[in-house]
Amino acid sequence: MVSQLERPTTTEIIYPDSDGKPIANNTVQFHWILVIEQNLDWLFAEDPEVFVAGDLFWYPVEGNNKIVNAPDVMVAFGRPKGDRGSYKQWVENNIPPQVVFEILSPGNTSKEMSQKLLFYERYGVEEYYIYDPDTNILEGWLRTDYGLESIENIDQWRSPRLGITFDLSSEELIIYRPDGSQFLSYNEISMQLDQERQRVDQERQRADQLAALLRANGIDPDLI
Repeated sequence: MVSQLERPTTTEIIYPDSDGKPIANNTVQFHWILVIEQNLDWLFAEDPEVFVAGDLFWYPVEGNNKIVNAPDVMVAFGRPKGDRGSYKQWVENNIPPQVVFEILSPGNTSKEMSQKLLFYERYGVEEYYIYDPDTNILEGWLRTDYGLESIENIDQWRSPRLGITFDLSSEELIIYRPDGSQFLSYNEISMQLDQERQRVDQERQRADQLAALLRANGIDPDLI
């Protein structure tokens, strides 16, 4: 008697975590992706139910690995922080990223960006922003009852979801946190921290010198 192995009734679907392409096409694009992603991650660092990611594959439809996009930056409210190989929406309580950013490079085509807009509109994005650092042009779309509609006056626009404000009054985009502080790069933040450390050290030295002077004149600074 010859027995036959049962054939699987379904084929396991693989959802790739990468397409082998680089995150960015140039240093300017990469800079802005990092600035926005890292500052948003910092902004919501204390909220365990806000997930922020950069260049992460998003699969909105279970069973179809051809429907996929990788936003330069995305934010999903109501989803826990943590590492992911990709964002499979059906695993994420069927919650799509509500806010998406794309940073343009010279290689982006109008057809490509139109397809991205259709994708984000179809699969539930509430706010969509495109920034072109070469021209300092920011475009935005906000979901209404009619889908994603263009934001007419984007300068000084405050994101309903993120609470951040976009300022186009200078040569490049400035983004402000809800408390009014500015989005900064890692290097800029490090420089500010170094300056603050130097200021604290200088104040400590002045305090030590004053205390020594008081003791030299017979005054105990601890009693003042």
